[in-house]
Amino acid sequence: MLAALETHLIPLMEQLYRTVGYLGVFLGMAIESACIPLPSEIILPMAGWMVSRQVFTFVGATIAGTLGGLAGSIVAYWIGALGGRPLLDRYGRYVLISSHDIGVADRWFSRHGSAAIFFSRMIPVVRTFISLPAGIARMPFGRFVVYTVLGSLPWTIALIYAGKVLGDNWESVRAFLGKFDYVVVAIIGLGIAWYVYRHVSHAFASPEESPQA
Repeated sequence: MLAALETHLIPLMEQLYRTVGYLGVFLGMAIESACIPLPSEIILPMAGWMVSRQVFTFVGATIAGTLGGLAGSIVAYWIGALGGRPLLDRYGRYVLISSHDIGVADRWFSRHGSAAIFFSRMIPVVRTFISLPAGIARMPFGRFVVYTVLGSLPWTIALIYAGKVLGDNWESVRAFLGKFDYVVVAIIGLGIAWYVYRHVSHAFASPEESPQA
C-alpha cells in the first residue's frame, strides 16, 4: 500500500518542482519535518535528479531542502512545547506517562539533546518525529535550531548528490533506504512494548505483605 502511495506521489512532486521550483523542495521538506511522513528519500533525490537535468542548481536545492527541514522542525517543536507538554502534564498518566517520566525526559534532553537532534536527522523515520519530543521536553530552542541545521545539512547534501549522480535512476535511493524503515520501526516498536510492559507490570505488582500483629 505504501509503495502504491509513493508511486502516485512521485509525479505529483515532479509537477510541484516544475511549477514552483525550489519552493517545492522547501515545502516537501517542511512537511516531512513537521511529523508528516512524506519521505525525504523521495523529495531530495528527486531534487538531485532535477540538478542533473539543470532545472535546479546543487546549491539552490541544498539550501531549499535544509531551510524547509528547519521550518517544519520548528513547527513541530512548538507544537510539542505549547500543545503537547500541557496535555502530557494533565493527561499523561492515562497513557502511562507519569510526571516522573516527563522529568526524566527533560533531564535526558538537557544532557543529550544536542547529540540526539544531530544524529536523528540522519535516521529514517526518527528524523520525521524527533522535533516533537524535543519541544515537549523543552530543549533550549536556540540549541535545537543549531543542531537541526547541522544534522540536516549532511543528509540533504548526500541525498541530493545521490539523485544527481544517479540521474534517471534516482528512485533507487528510496528503494535502498526504504529497507531501513522496517528496521527502525521494529526497534521503536520494541521500545514502546518494553515501556508499556514495565509500567503495567509495575502498576499491577503485588503490594508487600503488611507485617502481622
